[in-house]
Amino acid sequence: MEIPEQLDQKADEYIGHYPADQKRSASLPLLHLVQAEFGYISEDGVRWVAEKLELEPINILELVTFYPGLRQKAPGKYHIRVCRTLSCAMAGGAQTMDKICAAAGIDRSGVSHHDPIAISADGKFSIEFAECLASCGTGPVCMVGDDFHEEVKPETVGELLEKYD
Repeated sequence: MEIPEQLDQKADEYIGHYPADQKRSASLPLLHLVQAEFGYISEDGVRWVAEKLELEPINILELVTFYPGLRQKAPGKYHIRVCRTLSCAMAGGAQTMDKICAAAGIDRSGVSHHDPIAISADGKFSIEFAECLASCGTGPVCMVGDDFHEEVKPETVGELLEKYD
């Protein structure tokens, strides 16, 4: 994995925000930088962050596997997160997830806690459940990339996906 100079400089800047004996505190900020740059955090990304912070790769991998917002594989061109917390579930979030998967050609049968993302065969869409997306009164809600969508009912999924064609 080739790290762009700008990313390396930004990482050094983030590390500099912490005392030298506490630079491991920059672990999450560096992981977010890597994910923003590459779309996910590969084994090479884990090793790079560990080297920057003078840690063992397992110390970084523990974070990557613990936090659901950190991805270990590349998402599709358009990554969709569907809220699964109580209010969205009661509003039909699971049915919305099923409808999005059917419309986008995504098979979620291999999804697990450790591999929560499913990707369409053409790589255009990927999807995962997310914890609260903070709009409990307008569920079900989802995000496509950074675009927030409220009241995404199964019958409106087609319209939603058309925006990303």
